[in-house]
Amino acid sequence: MNAQFDMNEFMKKDETVSSEKETASDTAEERTEVEEAPELDVQKAVVESLAADKAVLDSKIEDLKKRLAEKDSEIGILRGSLKAMEANISALNAKLGEKEKEISRLGEKIVELQEKEFEKMERNPNALALLDRDVELPDRFTGETRDHVIEVIREARDAAEKDGRLRRAQILESVLVSNEPDGTLAGKRAEMEKLFSENGNIVNGPVIERLRKEGISHKNGEEYLLPSEIIKRNY
Repeated sequence: MNAQFDMNEFMKKDETVSSEKETASDTAEERTEVEEAPELDVQKAVVESLAADKAVLDSKIEDLKKRLAEKDSEIGILRGSLKAMEANISALNAKLGEKEKEISRLGEKIVELQEKEFEKMERNPNALALLDRDVELPDRFTGETRDHVIEVIREARDAAEKDGRLRRAQILESVLVSNEPDGTLAGKRAEMEKLFSENGNIVNGPVIERLRKEGISHKNGEEYLLPSEIIKRNY
């Protein structure tokens, strides 16, 4: 005869088994949580470190952007200055071009005047002198004869005044008043005096070369002339 099935006892056993399963499951979950906890901490530390690094990089990027903006501003100012300088250079080049044209025109005018002067001297060598002279003795420079004659007249006037020759002094004075010297003779004499002074009043190589260019001899036969003698003989 079968024993009577006790439902209550079965349910108690089932609850016991279920409770044991739940306890085992909870224990496993707790073990897993314990194992996963260190990994989460590591991940959190890595994320925080990356965030800190990113913040530093962001700060550096902002600083670089500010510096770049400042450099762009400086470049803009420099470009403006460069444009202004280029404009000034262009204006100066234009002025220089005008000056060069003016110099060229003046040079052409000087050449024209010189040609006219030379033509005049060729047609009438005595035109620039007070008196006619022998054309076989040409002037070394324009107005040489005239300046020499005027200097002689001035010396003669001074001598006439000193000797009491009133009439001669008056006539010579009237000639001087109406015929002022060109001044070239005096200028040439002053240049020669300066040349000798700068060379210690010695007739050296540079002096001889200059005299040769002027067509002036530094010798009397085989004897060298003194600077004062050269000036007196030629000017």
